[in-house]
Amino acid sequence: MNKDSHITQNQSSNENLTYIQLKNKDVYLLGTAHVSKQSVDDVKAAVLEIEPDTICVELCHSRYQVLAKEDDWQKMNIYQVVKENKALFLLAQLGLSTFYRKIGKKLGVKPGAEMLEGVRQAEKIGARLVLADRDVNITLKRIWSSLSIWSKFKLLSHLLLSVIFQGDIKKEDIEKLKKKDQLQLVMDEFSKSFPQVQKALVDERDQFLAHKISTGTGQKVLAIVGAAHVPGITGYLDKDIDISPLTRIPPKPVWPTLVKWGIPLVILGLLTYGFLVHGAEHSVQSIYIWILINGIFSAIGVSLALGHPLTILSAFAAAPITSLNPTMAAGWIAGLVQAWVKKPIVADLENLPQALSTFKGFWFNPICRILLVVVLANLGSSLGTFVAGTWIASRVL
Repeated sequence: MNKDSHITQNQSSNENLTYIQLKNKDVYLLGTAHVSKQSVDDVKAAVLEIEPDTICVELCHSRYQVLAKEDDWQKMNIYQVVKENKALFLLAQLGLSTFYRKIGKKLGVKPGAEMLEGVRQAEKIGARLVLADRDVNITLKRIWSSLSIWSKFKLLSHLLLSVIFQGDIKKEDIEKLKKKDQLQLVMDEFSKSFPQVQKALVDERDQFLAHKISTGTGQKVLAIVGAAHVPGITGYLDKDIDISPLTRIPPKPVWPTLVKWGIPLVILGLLTYGFLVHGAEHSVQSIYIWILINGIFSAIGVSLALGHPLTILSAFAAAPITSLNPTMAAGWIAGLVQAWVKKPIVADLENLPQALSTFKGFWFNPICRILLVVVLANLGSSLGTFVAGTWIASRVL
């Protein structure tokens, strides 16, 4: 801190309150636990004691919408989700929502309730409200871009398995969530192995939060943040931070596009080479291998998702074609067919929270089944491409 800044902890009766005197304002950092009734009470007490001009909360617009309008997912367009290739993302989101819902039921308080209380208090006393956190989508994209392809695979596998095989919430899980940021808890396992995850998840957000808090209007500012962020924010609060690099989404690497287009070109090259060197009959056999292996693997994936017979047939027919066309995916076709033959109704959306609480309910809910069809059809097609491509190459070369 520079000479114009001063820190005092526990200045009030609230031991979680840190007072920082900047040259032009008084800043109070209230460190909270994300699943604690006490933190909700602490917010009320801090507002009453400080009477702030501005209240900052550790939320971005996207996370605020999720907390404030938790039933908005009932309005989702499942056809749009499939077309935009967001099935896996939605599965992960549903899994995390269920995890937090279970914790909320056990503790009698919803995760993030203290942040919403901060929003309510700002409205109540007429204080300026600042959603001070970086957009969660930017944070996740910066994390994603920092991971290797193997790390990305582990992350996706972990999220998918956590959705499908959800166990009871353990006491130690709840204790961790009391002490850590919700995003940090989810990514904890990866933060230990990959320091770059920790950087994007915690350090960058500490800087962003500090910038938003220090540049906000008002003489007295109350910032409600997770307790884990208080030390980092305190260290950055009086620094001149350029947040433009922190909000920049790294460009996509070129190699995934090369691989996406390269595999079909290699397969077509092998088929052409086989025709020229070994003759038409050999080439026709390779085409049969490609169609059958690709189609069967994708169909098996849809069968595991308990897809409709027409959906299974559509996956079988689409996989050999879509595997040679990078602009399409077998899962998209199968998912749209499943949504057409088993159209979800409003009750399916309304029952989704209950369905996600059990393995059986998850597997038999029509919405979840469509998402599973998309993911498993694509997974089967990818495996089929690898197996069939390897087989064809061994026959030709």
